[in-house]
Amino acid sequence: MNQTTVTESNVNPQLLKKRKAGSGKAGFYLRQLKKSPSGMAGFVIILIVLFLGIFGSWVAPYDPNLAELSKKLLPPMSEGHLLGTDQLGRDILSRLIHGTSVSLIIGSCAVVVAGAVGTTLGVIAGYFRGWVDTIIMRLVDVVLSFPFILLVLVINAVIGTGLKNIILSLAIAGWVIYARVVRSEVLALREKEFIVSCVATGVPRWEIILKHIVPNLFTPIIVLSSLQIATYIIAEASISFLGFGVQPPQPAWGNMLSEGKDYIFSAWWLITFPGIAIVVTALGVNLFGDWLRDVLDPELKGN
Repeated sequence: MNQTTVTESNVNPQLLKKRKAGSGKAGFYLRQLKKSPSGMAGFVIILIVLFLGIFGSWVAPYDPNLAELSKKLLPPMSEGHLLGTDQLGRDILSRLIHGTSVSLIIGSCAVVVAGAVGTTLGVIAGYFRGWVDTIIMRLVDVVLSFPFILLVLVINAVIGTGLKNIILSLAIAGWVIYARVVRSEVLALREKEFIVSCVATGVPRWEIILKHIVPNLFTPIIVLSSLQIATYIIAEASISFLGFGVQPPQPAWGNMLSEGKDYIFSAWWLITFPGIAIVVTALGVNLFGDWLRDVLDPELKGN
């Protein structure tokens, strides 16, 4: 009895026709991606970042922590260093490539943890309502009353720095977004006829939640997660820049910015290239997330 949250009459007829005529979901999404220059650009950026994050150890030309003081602060295109060297003579390009994996791990893991916690609490609040909903939503309001970065910094100051603690702090500060979105979706789903009929026929609550509600939450959760990854990557760079994130000598884009801030006028490349890496990665994820949102939206009014 599991149904989608919308009927075919609510879907753009042209889009629905193309979807039915396609050779499967993969073919449909690929065709839609080819029609979107921004979506394709974001997809290509993500592929490049994933490749560097997975195969960075083989791609990087040097050891990211190899210090050669005789080659410190070399400008780009000097002595085999494409992007130059830092104040300790370490290769900037190699450190950027190795920092990619750190950003991907933190961004993806934080999204998974925050999504799991927020989705669970959002479903419980939206379906059971009453005092359970009140407690969860007031907790959400409390967390949202703090600026995101400030809350992450406070949590890191309490539990300490390190990769696991950064992921935990981002998840603690970020689960509320999922809870609010999921709760609103569940409140709408509770009024659908197929849910009402399940309740009327005596279907157990947890069966209704797991078999009929949760499957209809995949689209908003996927879209929200794709956009949150960029937020977490920027947040990780920010707290690392402030000294509460990934600690040297482990290469990360944020602490590369922090180490290069004292040389902003004499060695511009120390902060320029990590900054570009952060901006391009966040832009790629956002572009792809926007395209994904438009494609998965059943009420899309496309061409």
